[in-house]
Amino acid sequence: MLWINTIGTGALGMWLTGQLLDVAAIPIILWLTLPFNLLIYGVNDIFDQDTDALNPRKGSIEGARIEPREVRLIVWGVVVSNLPFLVYFLVALPPLAIAAIALYTAVFVFYSAPPLQLKRRPFLDSISNAAYGLPLLIMPLALESTPVWPAVAGLLAWSVAKHAFDAVQDIEEDRASGITTTAVLLGPRGTAVWSGAWWIVSTVLFAVVSVPVAVVNALIAGTLVVWLLLRPTTATGHRLYPLSVAFPYVAGSVASGILLAAIVFEVYP
Repeated sequence: MLWINTIGTGALGMWLTGQLLDVAAIPIILWLTLPFNLLIYGVNDIFDQDTDALNPRKGSIEGARIEPREVRLIVWGVVVSNLPFLVYFLVALPPLAIAAIALYTAVFVFYSAPPLQLKRRPFLDSISNAAYGLPLLIMPLALESTPVWPAVAGLLAWSVAKHAFDAVQDIEEDRASGITTTAVLLGPRGTAVWSGAWWIVSTVLFAVVSVPVAVVNALIAGTLVVWLLLRPTTATGHRLYPLSVAFPYVAGSVASGILLAAIVFEVYP
C-alpha cells in the first residue's frame, strides 16, 4: 500500500502548522496508516475485480487481485478498522475538520463504489483523486490552525495529474472492460498534456511556499511528461510507473526536510 500518499501528507500537514509533533494529531496519523489505506484499496479491489482479472500487473507487487470469497472479509476489515476512528473524530474534532474528513472518506469510497463509481467517469476519475491532498487541509483544521492554502491547492492539483498519468499503463485493460477513464479518452499523448498542465499549476503553487520543492516537482514532472510525449504508448506508461511511484517520496522528502529544519532551528514563519 502506498501509505506515503496518506500518512506522508498527514505528517506534512502537521508540520505546516509549525509543530514537530502535536499529540492531538496522533489519532489522525494512526488512522492514515492501515485503516484508511485499507478503505481506499480494499474498496477499490472489491469493485475492480472485472478489470483486475484482465490486468497482468495485478496479483503482483504492483497491485492485488482478490477472489469473490475475500470480499466479506475485506468489508469487515474496512469497517472494524475505520469506525472507531471516525466515531472519535466526531466527538473530538472541530466541525470543519470533521467535514473535511467526511469528504476525504466519501470521495475514496465512491471513486470505486456505486452509484457514482467516479473511476468510470472520464475527468471526474482524475479530478476526484485531488482528495489525496486533503490531509494538508484536514490536519490544520483538526489542530485549529490556518491551512497553508498554496500548499493545499498545489497538492490537490498534483494529485489530479498523477492519477491520470499512472492510468496510461492500464488503458488497454480498462478499454477491454468497457471503462472510459481520462487516460482511455485522451490516449497517452493527450494524458501527458492533461497531466503536464496540472503539474505546471502545482509547481507554481508550490513555488509560493518553497522554491526548492517547486524545482524538484518541475524536474520530475517534466521528465515524466516529456518522456511520454516522445513515446506515447501504454508500454511507456508502464516503464515510467516506478519513477512515478518514487515521485512523492522524493518531493515529499525535500519538503519534509525543509520543514523539519525550519521547525528545529525555529525559523518557521
